[in-house]
Amino acid sequence: MLINKSLMIPLLALITLGACSVPEFSDTGSEDPGFLTELPEGVLAIVAPYQDLQAVRISPEDGCYWYRHVGPVETTMLPLRTVNGNPICTRDQTAVTG
Repeated sequence: MLINKSLMIPLLALITLGACSVPEFSDTGSEDPGFLTELPEGVLAIVAPYQDLQAVRISPEDGCYWYRHVGPVETTMLPLRTVNGNPICTRDQTAVTG
């Protein structure tokens, strides 16, 4: 099957742009079942104010709370931190790091 050269360029452009698409996240909370619906009072008492608490989960790898940060370029998970900058975790970090 031969494709007309005039159709080849738009077809390749469409395939290339399709590969660049990024999944979108809702800015008004989370539909992902991995996110917590409510944070413990102890966490709310120590968390730094600049973090989005609408989409928080506990990482199984380190036992720490991570929140979804929606930036101008990408959306990523960042560790939830206290006002002093320490990560908020559910278990002792010396046991995790060895």
